[in-house]
Amino acid sequence: MIYLNGEFMPAADAKVSVMDRGFLFGDGVYEVIPVYSRRPFRLPEHLQRLERSLTGIRMANPHTHAEWAALIGKIIAGAESDDQQVYLQVTRGVDGKRNHAFPRIISPTVFVMSEALVAPSAELCAQGVSAVSAADYRWMRCDLKSISLLANCLLRQKAVENGCAETVLFRDGFLSEGAASNIFVVKQGVLLAPPKNHLMLPGITYDVVLELAAAHGLEYAVRDVMEEEVRQADELWLSSSTKEVLPIVSLDGRAVGNHATAGKPGPVYAEMVGWYQSYKLSVMRGR
Repeated sequence: MIYLNGEFMPAADAKVSVMDRGFLFGDGVYEVIPVYSRRPFRLPEHLQRLERSLTGIRMANPHTHAEWAALIGKIIAGAESDDQQVYLQVTRGVDGKRNHAFPRIISPTVFVMSEALVAPSAELCAQGVSAVSAADYRWMRCDLKSISLLANCLLRQKAVENGCAETVLFRDGFLSEGAASNIFVVKQGVLLAPPKNHLMLPGITYDVVLELAAAHGLEYAVRDVMEEEVRQADELWLSSSTKEVLPIVSLDGRAVGNHATAGKPGPVYAEMVGWYQSYKLSVMRGR
């Protein structure tokens, strides 16, 4: 069951006009909200990010936060899985003609659906994933969660075609993020994270990782991270709402790390994933 413009219906029955600006121009924004034991995780933060994205593309929010929460609650209740990822999308809506300029009066198209959320397995966390790197050629407003994701798709496809889980992006010699994740670096026991700015999406899981580091006394720094630091890192991680936190053990075919831990998840990651799973059980699931 999905929600489209005020109605709940089977996905097969949903129809959107070919004149919708989301279809024609990618003119819209979206959010993905993880749900654990039918509890949406950090829903206020996700809705605040949605608000920022809508403001960034000069659209009014079609719902109050309370209305969004009620709508998302109905979608969660109607889904089969206890663990879910709720996808919501708002486009500028349907215009009578194809015109780059915004229509003066138009109703947005609002779409919400839920899919099962499958967390990374313990085996995957223990063995890690591989990544490739690429120049970050996306636009200059990566802080907006826009549905215009062609550049991200091309960059992610590079990873898939190389048998990897992610593409690590560099812009002008500095780390920005992954094609669909945030990236962390560990060097000499210190966790490094690129700062939130217009060149990266402010991830909700990114916040959780830094909060856990602070709570458990892990030294960290939020600053510009040079490409050289990434390539010489002791550990690399990726994070997202659906991937949680995963270790990158190979970048561009070269093992990440030094000496005994090269090509394997490192000791700092082992601590972080333990903290994250405890947090997930106690806070995300409320047990």
